[in-house]
Amino acid sequence: MTQPQRRVGLVLARASRVLGEEPYYHEFLEGLERVLTPAGVSVLVQVVTDREAESAVYERWAAQRLVDGVVLVDLAPDDARVALVGRLELPAVVLGAPSTAPGLATVWTDDAGFAQEAVRFLADRGHEVIGHISGPLTFAHTQLRQMGAETEAAVRGVALLRAEGDYSYESGRAAAVHLLAQNPTAIMCDNDLMALAVLDELRERAVDVPGDVSVVAWDDSALCQLATPPLSAMSHDVGRIGELAGGALLDAMAGRPPEVYEAPAAHLVARASTS
Repeated sequence: MTQPQRRVGLVLARASRVLGEEPYYHEFLEGLERVLTPAGVSVLVQVVTDREAESAVYERWAAQRLVDGVVLVDLAPDDARVALVGRLELPAVVLGAPSTAPGLATVWTDDAGFAQEAVRFLADRGHEVIGHISGPLTFAHTQLRQMGAETEAAVRGVALLRAEGDYSYESGRAAAVHLLAQNPTAIMCDNDLMALAVLDELRERAVDVPGDVSVVAWDDSALCQLATPPLSAMSHDVGRIGELAGGALLDAMAGRPPEVYEAPAAHLVARASTS
C-alpha cells in the first residue's frame, strides 16, 4: 500500500519581489529538500503580506490537515506564532535563537557574535565610522546583530551609524543615502542584496570602493563574488542550515523531544570591497 505524501509548510511574510531577488531562501530550500525529499516529504511554500495572514495560513493548514509540520522564520521576541503552532498541534522547527521559541526545536546561528566579528574586521583595518544597514528591527536576529555590532564598536571606540532596511534592493539604496550623509568609511549590510544596492549608490556618486568606503555583505551568496568589486561577506553555509532544519522537522514529526541545532560557524571572507 502506498504511503500518503507528507508535506511541511514554510510561510514567508515578505514581498514576493524581494523573495525573487533574495538568494537566502533559495539556498535554504535546496538544503531543506536534500533531506526531506528522500524521506518522502515535500515542501509547500506560501508567500503572504503580513503576520496576520501568516497565522491564518497555519490555521487553514491545520484545519485541512494539509501539512505535517512547519518551519517558522523571522521570529520576534515573545512571538505569538510559537503558541499558535502549539495550539494547532503542528510540529514546528524555528530558524532563530532558542530564546525565541521555548519548547520547539531551533536551528540557530550566532548572530551577535558574527556581527561582532564583522565590526572587528573593519576596525582592524582602521575604520572609525561604520554604517550598519540592518534588516527589520522587529526580528530577534536583527536585534541580536545590532547588539553584537554595538558591543564591539564600544570596545573598539568605533562610531556605529544605523539604518533599517527590509532586505530589498530599494531599501538598501535608501539606507545608503541616509548613511552616506554621515560620512562613514565602511558600511556593513544584513544581506547581500542590500550590499549590492550600496555598491550601486556609491558607483553613481563616483565614490571609490574600497578606497573611500568599504562594503561588507552578509550570507555570501554567489552575488558577492559576481559583484563589481567582489564583496567581502560574512559567509554562512545556508544550504547546511536547510539540511539541519530538514532533519529537525523529521524528528519533530516523529514526536521526538525538541533539540537545539547550531549551524556551522560563519566566517568573514575578505574580497576587493574592503581595504
